[in-house]
Amino acid sequence: MTGMMKRIDTCRPLPYSPLIPAMQAICQAEKGEILEIVLNDASAFSDLKEYLSEQGIGFREIYDRDHMTLQFTL
Repeated sequence: MTGMMKRIDTCRPLPYSPLIPAMQAICQAEKGEILEIVLNDASAFSDLKEYLSEQGIGFREIYDRDHMTLQFTL
C-alpha cells in the first residue's frame, strides 16, 4: 500500500482527543505511505506539527476555513 494516500478526518465529533486517531494512523502506517490528517482543533494541529518536526518528518500544511490538514510521508 506504499505510495497511496490515506486520509484521516478527525473533524467529526469524537469522545476523545483528535490526536488519538491521528497517532493510531501514524503507528499503523507502512513505510512510504502518505498520510493526510484533517483537524479542526487548533491545539491538536499544533501538537501534531510539533511531534512531526521532532521526529524529523517533513509535512505540508493546508488551511481551509476551519479545517487544517497535514500531509506527510512516513
